[in-house]
Amino acid sequence: MPTLHWIWKDKVINHHREIPYRLLKKEYVHGSDTSENKIIRWDNLEALKSLLPEYRGRVKCIYIDPPYNTGNEWWIYNDNVNDPKMKRWLHTVVGKEWEDLSRHDKWLCMMYPHLRLLHELLAPDGVIFVSINFMHEHANLRLVMDEIFWNSNCLWEITWESTTQPINSWSARFWLQQKVEPIIFYAKDIKRQNGFILEELDSWLRYPHAWKLWACRFEIIEKSDAGAYERKTMKFPILW
Repeated sequence: MPTLHWIWKDKVINHHREIPYRLLKKEYVHGSDTSENKIIRWDNLEALKSLLPEYRGRVKCIYIDPPYNTGNEWWIYNDNVNDPKMKRWLHTVVGKEWEDLSRHDKWLCMMYPHLRLLHELLAPDGVIFVSINFMHEHANLRLVMDEIFWNSNCLWEITWESTTQPINSWSARFWLQQKVEPIIFYAKDIKRQNGFILEELDSWLRYPHAWKLWACRFEIIEKSDAGAYERKTMKFPILW
């Protein structure tokens, strides 16, 4: 199986083990005090590590929406990697490609320990979904996911229509406009994966699949402005 190599990969390949465990402290409760739902506000990697003692190998479904590294996000890599040179290299704002030629390496250094911890959290029959952009880190993400989750556990990609309107900007004159984005999904162990179903929601039943998939229902993906306004233009079907 081919593997992907980048600057400082050797420094982050075991970084998920160096991250300290933190004790989660309950500050306030939303709704029922018996709910197992958690909203954690802290460093992302330390938050994931703090979940391991209770949830290692128990999470059935994970969805993440990492920075696409388009050059417009100005995300900051801020993990405490134990190497002085790497600290100076990483603890900076990641800019556009022509301003920071190593931003793809930094993105991979950021993603790798996160994916390693998520792999540990996932149940043997669990699945993970990752949103990404076709134009930037899509190929890199697939190779890293193949390495951590194994290529044989790749289930496929969902392609969804992320925009329905033409892009009215200066850059649109020189680039093909991207109307769709992929969601990559892998199983922890495809041999133990019982499958899942994507189908239209029956509006007359609150949980039409409860008899086979517990209390759940399926709906089309919506962008944030949909909400109570029920704007038809902000609803995007899943395409195969």
